[in-house]
Formats: sequence, C-alpha cells, structure tokens
Amino acid sequence: MTNDLPRLRLGIIADPQYADLDPNPVLDRHFRQSLPKLREAVAHFNTQALDAVVVLGDLIDRGWDNLAPVLEILEGLAAPRMLLPGNHDFLVTPDRLPDVHAALGMPAPYHEVRIRGLRLLVTDGNEISLFAPPEGDPRRDEAKQRLAGLKAKGAPNAQEWNAGISSRQMNWIADRLSAAQADGDQVILLGHYPLHPFSDHSLWDAEELTRLVTASPAALAYLCGHQHTGNYAEKDGVHFVNFKGMVDTERQNAFAVLSVFEDRIEISGHGREPDRRLDLVREKRRVGVPS
Repeated sequence: MTNDLPRLRLGIIADPQYADLDPNPVLDRHFRQSLPKLREAVAHFNTQALDAVVVLGDLIDRGWDNLAPVLEILEGLAAPRMLLPGNHDFLVTPDRLPDVHAALGMPAPYHEVRIRGLRLLVTDGNEISLFAPPEGDPRRDEAKQRLAGLKAKGAPNAQEWNAGISSRQMNWIADRLSAAQADGDQVILLGHYPLHPFSDHSLWDAEELTRLVTASPAALAYLCGHQHTGNYAEKDGVHFVNFKGMVDTERQNAFAVLSVFEDRIEISGHGREPDRRLDLVREKRRVGVPS
C-alpha cells in the first residue's frame, strides 16, 4: 500500500531577476514586476506546510542595491529559505563579489542539507566563471581557458553567462552521493545551470556531471533555473527539472510546490510553471537494492 504522505515539500522559485529597470521587450523580462510576483509566491507558500523554500538563483538582474527589496520579501516566509546565487547575482561592483554568498545566508558556496532521510545537495555552478570569483582570482583565468576550449570545439554552451565547477567540487558531489547511498538516503541536487537536456544554457561541465548523477542509485532529481523557458527530461531514472524564470512576462507568475513521495515527485505549478508527476520507477531508486 502506497504511503501517500509526502516525505519532503519544497517551494520553488527560479530567476526573479529583480532590478529597478525598465522592461526588456526583446526578452520579455519585466524586472520591477518581480517584487509583486515574489509577494504572491510568498503568500501562497505560507499557506502550505513546507520544509523549505528554494530560490534557484538570479535573485537580481544586477546591482547590489536591488538585493535588499528581494530579501525583505523573502524574510516573510514561514518556512526556512535556501537561496542559491546565479550568474546575474554577481553583476555587482567588484568590492561586493566576496559578500554575495553571505548575503544569501549560505553556509558555503556548495553544501549539503539533510531533511528526514533526504539530502539536498546545493551545488555551486558559478565556481569557475568570468564573473563570480573576485578580480585577480586564478579561477577567472581558468574560466577564460575553459571557455576558449569550448568555443574551439563549437560547444553551444560556450557562453560567457554560463560557468563551470572545479574538480574538487565534482569530487565532493561524488563523495556525497556515495555517502547517501551507503546510509540509505536519497538525494535531490540543486543548481542554477541546467545539465540535461544539453543546451546553450548548460553548465560547462553538464555532460560530466550528468553522468555522475545518473550513475548514482541515490539520486532522484536535479532542479535548476537559468534557462527561463524551462525544460524537463528524465535520464536513467533521474528527473532533470528546469523551472521557468519568474521575471519573464509582465503579468504571469512562475513558481511551484514540489512534493516528494515514496513512489513519485509531484510538482504543483503556478502561473507559467506546469504541473508534473514524475514517477520514481527505477528499482535503483530504492537505495540498498542491488541494480
């Protein structure tokens, strides 16, 4: 008999990208409208029994002063909040770059949160980039080299507004997935950049990280933003959900409540975000069962 009580419930927001700027009609981004959209999302989340609310990056479009109005609204959440930075959150003056993670209340750029036998792995897709490391940081030089290599190969994700992760972080993710499997826990990974399906918005390391995640019996899903049109695919029993950008369109909102059950993940979408039922059907999903 299926236990129909959710094991975990998360509120999900992607790419509010607030700024005190006039709209961009070409991209259909309405920056000022993100504040009332955030208030609507917070009001709805506060009617739900949630374990946490996750913002998958790009709280602002640019400018440090735009962060305070967003954080003020999010402080009204009844549930704990987990805020990830995206590429736009680092479009601030150089002296503010070291302050971004602390401003979002992050204990570390990548870290693990455990909730009732489920692990949330917060990944840092901005680690190797042209924008997040402070000026003079060797990671900026590494980003230039990696981007040049991707461009030489004609990779569609060879974009300055994408980024990558270090081998150290890749090893940390592998270690956390292995530890979860050994402990009988299951894992949902959180990031800003899409992994699968591969696109021009994908993390520079998307294919390698996808292989790592789909090889793990502990991994249930990877949740992200960045590509504002949204996307979804399943690969080897892992669900890859790219949530739509809240900043897009003048009046339609986009946010969701995600519930994890023993046999499925349900996403209740609001506005432009669709409802989804994602079955957890692969035998490997039952950690501890040989595959």
